[in-house]
Amino acid sequence: MNDIELTARVRQLSQAKFQRNFEHEARWNSRLRSTGGRFFPKDLHLDFNPKMADLPDFDKIILHELVHYHLYRAHRGYKHGDRDFKQLLAQVGGSRFAPALEAPKLIYHCRNCGAYYPRQRKLDIKKYRCGKCHGKLKLKSV
Repeated sequence: MNDIELTARVRQLSQAKFQRNFEHEARWNSRLRSTGGRFFPKDLHLDFNPKMADLPDFDKIILHELVHYHLYRAHRGYKHGDRDFKQLLAQVGGSRFAPALEAPKLIYHCRNCGAYYPRQRKLDIKKYRCGKCHGKLKLKSV
């Protein structure tokens, strides 16, 4: 899917879910790593992560960015913490967070309460403790 097809998909979802036109541009941005997309209030374009294009929930990511777009244009609360944003996102069925692309490489667990802490990077288990009971952590898998 190229930028033109992406923009057409965004316009289609905008019309179907919001009954409003998407009048700007949608682009792929390969520099995005953990986020599904971004909304730019300065010029009103949307960027999307190409790594997430094949996920079954990609339409929900598009809806999330369209909520930012349409609320900003309506001069209403378009940021994540705003009530307008949360209500409209729930109404159209968009995702609140981007799905994880890869599974965590390391899993730490607490020796006392057994709480799990999945991580991508190594922790210094001499320095960090369990957030629930302050017990010692142990590396479970690599």
